[in-house]
Amino acid sequence: MTKLKLASFQDDKPVRLTVSLPAALHRDLVAYAEILARESGKAVEPAKLIAPMLEKFIASDRAFAKVRNSGKKPSAPQNGASQANWRAPG
Repeated sequence: MTKLKLASFQDDKPVRLTVSLPAALHRDLVAYAEILARESGKAVEPAKLIAPMLEKFIASDRAFAKVRNSGKKPSAPQNGASQANWRAPG
């Protein structure tokens, strides 16, 4: 059995977000979904993997966790993101 980083995911109420992916990344996402479906025995829609993959990525980013837990706001918006929309959870 393959040891994937994403073993399962919860289907929560989504927030609609539109993104454009490079073709190579989309192919990898489709391949990942196919492998996960084969391993779990359940069909997996590739688009539904994006949120849990991002959650895993963010959860494993120690620098992000350190800043987030310190209550500091990011110093500058990245890639057009608005700093005003960022807020610490709580």
